Amino acid sequence: MYYLMWIIKAALFLLILSFALVNTDPVTVRYYLGYQWQAPLVLLVAVCLGALVGLLVGLFHTLRLRRQVAALKRELRVQQSPDAPLIPPTDLL
Repeated sequence: MYYLMWIIKAALFLLILSFALVNTDPVTVRYYLGYQWQAPLVLLVAVCLGALVGLLVGLFHTLRLRRQVAALKRELRVQQSPDAPLIPPTDLL
């Protein structure tokens, strides 16, 4: 399994490298008020993919934290109910 993952990663790297080598022509991105920026296409793709990956990682982290907060609120509600058994916190032991 380790070798299979290594082969897949190497193939993906070679695919991205070949894309970068073929797409070196400058691309002009025009903004409002006459501003423009010229950069290689591969740089623009890398910036966009980096922003997308960063957003997805942040989204998954936020969702995980929200699930954890909801579980802790449920646990607190159960502990504060009048008929709940008194269970000592395990974090303090």
